[in-house]
Amino acid sequence: MSKQTTYRVCFCFQRRFKLAISEAPPEIKALFDQYSENDVMTVDHLHRFLTEVQKEEKATKEEAQATIDHCLRELKHLSIFHRKVLNLETFFKYLFGDINPPLSPSIGVHHDMSAPLSHYFIHTGHNSYLTGNQLSSDCSDVPIIQALHRGVRVIELDIWPNSAKDDVDVLHGGTLTTPVQLIKCLKSIKEHAFVASEYPVVITLEDHLTPDLQAKVAQLVTQTFGDMLFSPGSECLKEFPSPESLKKKIIISTKPPQEYLEAKDAVKSENDPKSGKTQVDEEAWGQEVPDHKGAIVADDKDELDEDDSNGEEDNDKSPQHVAPEYKRLIAIHAGKPKGGLLECLKVDPDKVRRLSLSEQQLEKASEVYAKEIVRFTQRNILRVYPKGIRVDSSNYNPMIGWSHGAQMVAFNMQGYGRSLWVMQGMFRANGGCGYVKKPDFLLKTGPHNEVFDPKYKLPVKTTLKVKVYMGEGWFYDFKHTHFDAYSPPDFYARVGIAGVAADTVMKKTKTLEDDWIPAWDEEFEFPLTVPELAVLRIEVHEYDMSEKDDFGGQTCLPVSELRKGIRAVPLHSRKGEKYKSVKLLMHFEFV
Repeated sequence: MSKQTTYRVCFCFQRRFKLAISEAPPEIKALFDQYSENDVMTVDHLHRFLTEVQKEEKATKEEAQATIDHCLRELKHLSIFHRKVLNLETFFKYLFGDINPPLSPSIGVHHDMSAPLSHYFIHTGHNSYLTGNQLSSDCSDVPIIQALHRGVRVIELDIWPNSAKDDVDVLHGGTLTTPVQLIKCLKSIKEHAFVASEYPVVITLEDHLTPDLQAKVAQLVTQTFGDMLFSPGSECLKEFPSPESLKKKIIISTKPPQEYLEAKDAVKSENDPKSGKTQVDEEAWGQEVPDHKGAIVADDKDELDEDDSNGEEDNDKSPQHVAPEYKRLIAIHAGKPKGGLLECLKVDPDKVRRLSLSEQQLEKASEVYAKEIVRFTQRNILRVYPKGIRVDSSNYNPMIGWSHGAQMVAFNMQGYGRSLWVMQGMFRANGGCGYVKKPDFLLKTGPHNEVFDPKYKLPVKTTLKVKVYMGEGWFYDFKHTHFDAYSPPDFYARVGIAGVAADTVMKKTKTLEDDWIPAWDEEFEFPLTVPELAVLRIEVHEYDMSEKDDFGGQTCLPVSELRKGIRAVPLHSRKGEKYKSVKLLMHFEFV
């Protein structure tokens, strides 16, 4: 007897819908016929399928046999096979199973990790201690732990004197956020830093302390991390070390200490909210990722970066009242030199440093100094952070930073939405270790000392063809009335690219009514000029005639690591948590 779902229309009437069974699409059936004999797929057949259709040129017959064995173990409840072969049903289950993901589970860390830190995009958090909005949420070590477990490698802490001025708290100054003790955050970082990745964790400090409390911070940091701490001394590095050489190391980055100013004399820091409000997300699953131009807002007042929050500019003179032990902790020196932006972007051949710009400052700078930014980021580190009016902890388009070589594109990790999904997609690359090697074109210098110009219109390098066959799993992961109280859901999929402006696009399938297992069977083409920076965006929504469409899952995948062929693509919740059952069957091809 077939399964049915029942929906109550009113007190007297009910509607019953037959629940469709997940069935192989016609193209999958045709492939099975082509790569089998007498409705049986042997090891030799599967091996040929893996090399010819899945483009797994290095696949061995032993791996094909292991795949068959896995499928038969997983599906032993279907029937008992005397021969170790696949029929159409088990072949389809293999293609649509966890054993066939879109990114290789075995590839791990495979980028060259021996280059300087400035050669990598680094998974970076902003105000990492906040549990919610920027104005009134709690400060805690919990979001720090969660970020580290997701592979975030840069943790930001704003450090302030406590109310008694005898200890150090972490909080968002000038707001109603409740503080958390610095020592608690440090201990949590030590315990969880290398759970998801063994590559270095950078702690960026926004320092609002007196010299005596800076000395206390130095003591806390040294006692907590001990030998884990990378501490090259008080001098600036001439070149950044590599992630490989810094495995399981903690790195401190902040502006070298200057004479302390009382809070009443200090100018507002990077996150002081400006007049006006951030536009509230208009969709339940977050706003669309803004394009490179659409992200610029009318308020063009320069925002101070965190490194200037004490109201002073860098100089070479060491103040009399500083804590030398604190200064010695700083491995990555931050701050802005005197002068304008062009002066900030000058490359010093004898030392490297970190520069912070707000998203707005970067947008303006990129209009005039795009090549200078790229040149700066070849040796130095550029950190980009959200503009101050994002009091709701929303995020911005990370591609603006990445396309100019910015290593630390700092995000509010609690700011769930499309921008954060793209960030998560980028850092699924390279084994999810939190470091992604920048493309060569951002690192190379030409024979006439020329560098990549992000404004230059490039030709199409490759075209990604994506086919969306079908989806399943919502019936098991959601309540049956979650999407519609009176009938099964009406699903559609959105597929597109987040990348440089020329590559960015979103496309949509047709909407299939009253179907828990939608079979769209639609194909899309995406010409790519810079595939190295492209992230494939996939979303599913349920059409609602009277209200906003419901969210049905999402994922983002680095195009550079997509496995060719037919793959099972698991979807995630709005918060990035993988659903147990929801997935799409898709085909990827580069032409």
